[in-house]
Order: sequence, then structure tokens, then C-alpha cells
Amino acid sequence: QVELVESGGGSVQAGGSLMLSCASSDLKYSVKCMGWFREVAGKGREGVAAIDAIGRTISYADSVKGRFTISRDNAKNTVNLRMDSLNPDDSGVYYCGAQSRAWCGDTWGAPDDYNIWGQGTQVTVSS
Repeated sequence: QVELVESGGGSVQAGGSLMLSCASSDLKYSVKCMGWFREVAGKGREGVAAIDAIGRTISYADSVKGRFTISRDNAKNTVNLRMDSLNPDDSGVYYCGAQSRAWCGDTWGAPDDYNIWGQGTQVTVSS
């Protein structure tokens, strides 16, 4: 049973924007730290952004600060990632993940901190 489902990926030109969404039908994820990661072949899974259960603490990778915005709507059980000013280095498969706790902590970018993952959505940015 798939618990997290990503959507919104696609192909855009450099400078463009995309909105990714991570949805779940299980309300338990509305009280969990949620993160977005991206994976490029041969480079492993990189933390992009994370948000705690109430949206108070938000973290971003340095490479996306000022361009990406993570948000959540607990009433709809969704976590979104707005991506602006995209560049080719942003290409990859984007995954949302859930931790087992409400806060994300300083290690929010470590994939091992997340115990549930979606199936991923492809983002391709062309120059």
C-alpha cells in the first residue's frame, strides 16, 4: 500500500517553475516531519527541504534557498514544494519522505531519518 504519493513533476526550461505535491490518505502524516529529497543517478538522495508538523520550523539546502518554498496543508494532508528559478542542476527524481516524529531536527537532510517514502516524481530542467 502506497502511503505517500508525489505529483507535479515534469520538464521545464531553465528559469521556469514547478509545484510538487505530496499527498497521503493517512492522517498520521499530518503530525509528522516531512521532507523533500532529490536523487540523481550516482549521487544518492539529497535533502532539499523539510517542514515540521505544524510548519513552524522549515529547513532548506543551501542550493535551493530563496528559490524553493516548502509548505503543508494538514487539513488536506499535503506537503508542497514550490520550485522557482529552476536550473539544470535541479533535475532529478524528487521524493517526499516522512519521519516518525513531529520535529525534523538538525539532521533533517539525512535520508535515514525518514522511514516512509513516496514513489518519486521526475523533474527535468533544460538549459
